Amino acid sequence: MKRFLPLLALFGAFALAAPAADIVDTAVSAGNFTTLVAAVKAAGLVDTLKGSGPFTVFAPTDEAFAKLPPGTVDALLKDPEKLKGILLYHVVAGKVMAADLVKLKTAKTVGGGSLTIKVTGDKVMVNNANVVKTDIVTDNGVIHVIDTVLLPKAKK
Repeated sequence: MKRFLPLLALFGAFALAAPAADIVDTAVSAGNFTTLVAAVKAAGLVDTLKGSGPFTVFAPTDEAFAKLPPGTVDALLKDPEKLKGILLYHVVAGKVMAADLVKLKTAKTVGGGSLTIKVTGDKVMVNNANVVKTDIVTDNGVIHVIDTVLLPKAKK
């Protein structure tokens, strides 16, 4: 029995490993993305963001959504197409970790827009949003937390 103990310990380590979570499940469990998760559901993007990806999501917190003018979130939740466009403006194809993000000047979104990335000292901004937390790794990409909702430029 003694010679099997190391083997059992090895298998036990695998059994105790936490299952990986996708972008949506990670956002849900974080607790500070309830508005974002509600918006993802309303826009019909849950299956997309649970897909294989990989995706990089610039995720606005509940506080970021609260900065929008009163009634904006409710109006967007009732307009799934517009909401979808805004949400896809927060998503970049591929897994862009913070170390790679700071080397970029722009990033193309899956919604077809372009984000401007600016690094000043240890501060990173995406458009007008501060990146407040980076590299939340999920099994289908990475989340970077931002403090402002990104709004795509109106199409002319």
